[in-house]
Amino acid sequence: MPANEGALAGLKVLDLSRVLAGPWCTQILADLGADVIKIERPGTGDDTRTWGPPFLKDAEGSDTSQSTYFTACNRNKRSVTIDMATPEGQALLKRMAAESDILVENFKTGGLEQYGLDQRSLRAANPRLIYCSVTGFGHDGPHATRAGYDLMIQATSGMMSITGRPDEEAGGGPLRVGVALTDLFTGVYASSAILAALEVRHRTGLGQHIDMALLDVGMAILANQASAFLNTGVAPQRQGNSHPSLAPYQDFRTADGSMLLAIGNNGQFARFCEAAGHAEWAADPRFATNTLRVKHREVLIPQMQAVTLTRSTADWIALLEDKAVPCGPINDIGQAFDDVQVKARGLAVSLPRNAGDGIDRIVGVASPLRLSATPPVLRHAPPALGQHTDEVLAEWGIDAGQRAAWREQGVI
Repeated sequence: MPANEGALAGLKVLDLSRVLAGPWCTQILADLGADVIKIERPGTGDDTRTWGPPFLKDAEGSDTSQSTYFTACNRNKRSVTIDMATPEGQALLKRMAAESDILVENFKTGGLEQYGLDQRSLRAANPRLIYCSVTGFGHDGPHATRAGYDLMIQATSGMMSITGRPDEEAGGGPLRVGVALTDLFTGVYASSAILAALEVRHRTGLGQHIDMALLDVGMAILANQASAFLNTGVAPQRQGNSHPSLAPYQDFRTADGSMLLAIGNNGQFARFCEAAGHAEWAADPRFATNTLRVKHREVLIPQMQAVTLTRSTADWIALLEDKAVPCGPINDIGQAFDDVQVKARGLAVSLPRNAGDGIDRIVGVASPLRLSATPPVLRHAPPALGQHTDEVLAEWGIDAGQRAAWREQGVI
């Protein structure tokens, strides 16, 4: 395999998805080398192209009309504009699907049947096609036809009920997670399901339909909190930055701000106590085990807080760094990207874009997938709307005359 090809080189992905969950999935596939063709509506494109501010800046530093949101999940793709509401557009998409390995869409249940682009129709024509649908609530059940957005799922799943401070505290009340967590996790789960379906296809020669629902994922990623409820019948409650099953495992104020302590075992706790000058805490029978520390956290945490206020965050980190006690700063995003480890791992990547729209370069976050033999390959910056329409359709055998006619008709 050539050094510049990723693990999924040679796979064709037809991406009919918009916003975040579907595009996050297809960006993972694209980073791994798949050829992802992003189908967008002529003239407007993916909804998130206009979700701003903030907006991308041109070479002179002025705002453009293109949002930074879109760039987060559309790297390494080629943008093609096709109007699927037209008979010609439908025929073209069916032709493309017949020659694709994977199709990802996130229309409402039944939304693509009117165009003949539903999974039954396309898989009948191409039995090898892996067709992944992403919806809010899945393709069956009483809520199957509802539209689903991440914020709605965070509320419905119970995620917001365990995020934030208790009602009785200042600033208490349910909160959403700071990013669209269920969208992102759905994209990751969807990519895993697609790779599993590819392995099955290697054995059987047949594709299959994948039904991904944000609600299913939202419930799954409740993880230990869901397990706690299912096995005790007691619904977990919000408790700020502290952990329901570990202590001390939370933020602490320092002389100049805050820090995070993530103490997960008795040895770490004893080493912290020794370094902090309070070895007696580790010897206190109320704090001898994690379970006891959780039980008596109302006694332990105020004592620790009084001590953490005596040093700066940097001083605490320096004190604990060689003692294997997990301790760190609570960064803003700018500070995070300025971190020496983030820089060493090359987690900010810059890609040139030559779309003639004044945007010369787009910066994004590197793929976290580190494969030793077939690492992710950076090939395309997040595309301008329709940037690759002529290029891609020419590869599918559509000549220049036909493309010009379709463009005049508004098909592409």
